[in-house]
Amino acid sequence: MRRRQMHMSRAAQDALLAPLQQLRAELKAFTEFPAHVLQAAEEAKDALLLPDKDATHLPLFTIDPPTSKDLDQAMHLERRPGGGYRVHYAIADVAAFVKPGGPLDAEAHDRIETLYFPDLKVPLYPPSISEGPASLLPDQVVPALLWQHDLDADGNVTESTVSRAKVRSWAKLDYAGVQQDIDAGTAAESVALLREIGKLREAVEAARGGVSVNLPDQEITLKDGSFRLSYVAPLPVEGWNEQISLMTGMAAARIMLDSGTGILRTQKKQTDQAEIRRVHDIAKLLGIDWKPDVSYAALANSLDPADRKHMAFLSEATAMLLKAEYTTFRDHQIPKHTGHAAIAAPYTYSTAPLRRLIDRYTGALCVAACADRPPPNWVLDALYCLPCDMARGKGKVADRRAVDLVEAAVLKNRVDEVFSGTVINTDAEDGKPKEGTVHLTEPAVMGRITSDAELDLGTGVQAKLMRADPLFPGKHKILFRTA
Repeated sequence: MRRRQMHMSRAAQDALLAPLQQLRAELKAFTEFPAHVLQAAEEAKDALLLPDKDATHLPLFTIDPPTSKDLDQAMHLERRPGGGYRVHYAIADVAAFVKPGGPLDAEAHDRIETLYFPDLKVPLYPPSISEGPASLLPDQVVPALLWQHDLDADGNVTESTVSRAKVRSWAKLDYAGVQQDIDAGTAAESVALLREIGKLREAVEAARGGVSVNLPDQEITLKDGSFRLSYVAPLPVEGWNEQISLMTGMAAARIMLDSGTGILRTQKKQTDQAEIRRVHDIAKLLGIDWKPDVSYAALANSLDPADRKHMAFLSEATAMLLKAEYTTFRDHQIPKHTGHAAIAAPYTYSTAPLRRLIDRYTGALCVAACADRPPPNWVLDALYCLPCDMARGKGKVADRRAVDLVEAAVLKNRVDEVFSGTVINTDAEDGKPKEGTVHLTEPAVMGRITSDAELDLGTGVQAKLMRADPLFPGKHKILFRTA
């Protein structure tokens, strides 16, 4: 679960405090927990029973942003004596703290997921748990769901199992530090193997037709009294780390399908021929050579988001990927559609239980299946309600609106200035689009643009800023017009 956060200086946070507080009030995103929920958290800590299985000998490590304390995953990577690899992947065992039907459970079903804002986060569970005894912080013995993935020399999974165990993380690492150590050849062997295994898994993903596009994130800083936004490309290690999570999500989906009860994250392929033709026309318009025998996944994976025409295509061609859904099943009544088009395999969320409600349930189902036990009743009781619960999640809305606020704040005092940008998508009107989205190079902003003349996708434009207001009540807090 990638954390979509902006980096902000203290001054930037202060300037945006009122608009962000207003946004959280609108979304009913409360940082504080009710007293009875906090009390339940303390009681859960006192009543905690660690699993009998002891895996504290594994030198697990985590990779997260430096300031993170709610650590869901830890791993240990090694070569197998007979060839191939073994990945131990520990996932925080939130179910060890949450009593079904209790105050913590009810609050989690209300919050659904952790929400990230530029200045703070609104957690799913009280920090006394999520940043304490449930977190895979170093040097503390905690309960976990311990996955073991065996891979062959080409990175294909040959066997996956999961069981409850007590574990101890030995090191808390961050992405930049791990990337630097791997590039310099100074990383410990288990850490260095992340590149080797990650690249193999990326090749496996490409071979099965999965789509992996890492668009740049935005970063905000304060310099010379002015806000600045820039684009920051993800580090390669972030992609390798994500491959371990994806591998686990696919293994969890397969285990649940084999056991006959589960919750999948499904996504159908685009079959609307008019939409498919439209995306092909966009590629042609942008000068992207899309050969007839090349799939959308292969094309998308070959493009460079740093290229403005490639980014325009990737932004506009998302219609090739339909909206993902949750699909539940039990008693071996397997649904007709079980795949996830972008991943090109059955898949489920299972690796971020501290930050996403559904992962607690999929983890419990997989542990029961691997132990040849029936699914827990508390999971079965909630099974068919979970898709509706997850649909109430506010993560994407909070993310997009927070970004809008920051962008508007950055440009607030620059109305009537003209910026250079690229048209990255358009709204067609009788085949002659006059509205769309412009991508500025400096500052790193994407905003609405209108024009008297036709907007050409992927072309450079001079964009005059007409509005930049963090408190504007309408949809577009930033508005440009072609100069």
